[in-house]
Amino acid sequence: MQNYQQELIVTKQDIDERRHVNNVRYVEWVQDVAKLDWDLKSSEATRNKYYWVMISHHIQYKAEAVLGDTLLLKTFVTQSKGVKSTRIVEIYNKSNNKLLTTSETIWCFMSHDTNRPARIPEDINVLFS
Repeated sequence: MQNYQQELIVTKQDIDERRHVNNVRYVEWVQDVAKLDWDLKSSEATRNKYYWVMISHHIQYKAEAVLGDTLLLKTFVTQSKGVKSTRIVEIYNKSNNKLLTTSETIWCFMSHDTNRPARIPEDINVLFS
């Protein structure tokens, strides 16, 4: 199982009125890191033919992040079958390796031509296994 990682620093725009990272921001990061992984591993021709949509999402908040924290986002695909793929994203505080959130998202593979679900081809599955 191939793992993609990204670091980011918590900025003022990520903070809510409680002075920690807003929960919605974590969901945005989950979506962003999945897209980055897809963009890095797939070809432009593939991206012009297919895209992903989030159909189910579960996130667990375990600890908070605050302004200036350096975070490490790790993502990997655990299963792909038919038109669906399950992706995990874990977000850690890089300085102490504390797990802040985990998420499991089910993505549906879509065809740009039909705007309908498409069976995930083996060459796409290989990119993430």
